[in-house]
Amino acid sequence: MANLGAWLEENIANLVEVAVARLSQDAALKSQAVESVEIFFDGFIQTLVSQNPTPLNVILIDWVEARSAPSSSELTSVVPVLATLKEVTWAQILERCPPEQAVQLLVQADAIFTDALIYLSNLEGDSLLDDMRRQLQKAQSHVKRLDKSKSNFIAVAAHELRTPLTLVEGYADMLGSSPAVGSDAQIPLLLEGIDSGTKRLREIINDLIDVSLLDLKLMELHFQPVWLQHVLTAAERNISKMLSTRHVEVIMERDTIASQPTFADPDRLLQVLQKVLMNAVKYTPDGGKVIIRGREFPGFCDVMVIDNGIGISPLNLPHIFDTFSALGDASLHSSGKTKFKGGGPGLGLPIAKGIIEAHGGTVWAESDGYDEKNYPGSTFHIMIPMYSTPPDKPIWNIEKDLESDDSIN
Repeated sequence: MANLGAWLEENIANLVEVAVARLSQDAALKSQAVESVEIFFDGFIQTLVSQNPTPLNVILIDWVEARSAPSSSELTSVVPVLATLKEVTWAQILERCPPEQAVQLLVQADAIFTDALIYLSNLEGDSLLDDMRRQLQKAQSHVKRLDKSKSNFIAVAAHELRTPLTLVEGYADMLGSSPAVGSDAQIPLLLEGIDSGTKRLREIINDLIDVSLLDLKLMELHFQPVWLQHVLTAAERNISKMLSTRHVEVIMERDTIASQPTFADPDRLLQVLQKVLMNAVKYTPDGGKVIIRGREFPGFCDVMVIDNGIGISPLNLPHIFDTFSALGDASLHSSGKTKFKGGGPGLGLPIAKGIIEAHGGTVWAESDGYDEKNYPGSTFHIMIPMYSTPPDKPIWNIEKDLESDDSIN
C-alpha cells in the first residue's frame, strides 16, 4: 500500500512552492506564506502518522484566531485556504504518481482533509457566533446608554418645566382674584383659557415624569386593598366628564368584573384604566361604543376595553406601547385628549403598560386591522393580578432581588 506520509516528505518542497503561488501574489509576504504552508504540511504528516487529529487541529485553531495565514490578505474565512491546499495536494499526486498509487494516496489524503474541513468549519462557526455576541453586547450597551440619556433628559426637562408652569398658574390665580378683573368681561374668558392650557401642560409634564420613573424603575407603588369595580366606576365617571364634545357611549358590564378585592396602588390603577379608556374613545367615531368587560383567570382578572373604532394596522400593533409612538396624524394634534383621531405625545399607553407590569401584570391589544369605513375596532386586555396579600414592592424590585441572589450563589 502506498505511504502518503513518505510521499509528502519527498515532495514537500514542490507542494509548498505550488501552494504558495496559488495563495499569495505578493512577493513581500511569500516568505510568511511559505512558513505557514510548511507548518501545515508538517502537522498534516504528524496527524497521518499518529492517526491523531490534534497536531493539525492546533494549526487550524491558530489560523482561525489569526484570520490571516497563510494568505497575504485578511480572510473572513480560511476554509478556502484549506480547500486550496487540498486541490494542490490532489493535483500533485495525480501528476507525479501512477494511477494505482495515486488512488491509494488520494483516499488517505481525503480522509484527513475531510475531517480537517469539518473541524475548521465548526471552529469558524463558533468564532462567528462569539463575534456576533460581542457585537450584540456592544450594541446593547450603546442602546442602554442612549435610553439612560433619554430618560435623564425627560426627567430633567419635566422638572425644569414645572417651575415656570407653577409661576404661570400662580399669577393667573392672582389675576383672577384681582378686583380689576370685574371691569372687563373678556378677562375671565382669557383666564379660563390660561387655566385650561396650564392644566393640560401639567398633565403632559406629569406624564413625562412618569415615563422617566418607569424607564428608570423608580416609580413607587402603594399597595392596599382595591375593588376593581370601584376603580372602574371612578374611571368611567372621569371619562364621562371629558365626553361632553363627543357622542361615544361607555358601557361597563359590572357582573363580569371580579367582585373580590386585590392589592394594588389604587391611584396608579385608576391612571391605567383612564388612559386605556381615553385611547379607546379617541379612536372611536361619534355614535360608537366602548365596552368594559372582565373575565377571570387563576390569579388574574382580564379587564377588556372593547371599542368599535377604526382599529389598528398589523404593522403598528407591535409598537403602540412604545414611548412617543403616537399613531395619529401630526396635523391632528391638539390639547383635546378625546378628539377623534387626535394625535398626542404617545405616552398614555406606555405609561399604562409600565404601571401594570410593575404590579406584576401585563397589557396587550388585538385588532382585525385599520379601516376608517368599516370600523373593525380594537380590544385592549389589562391583566390585573389578584393578590390575596400585598406585595412588598413593585415587580422590578423583586426581579432585582432575585438577580442579586443569583449573583451571590
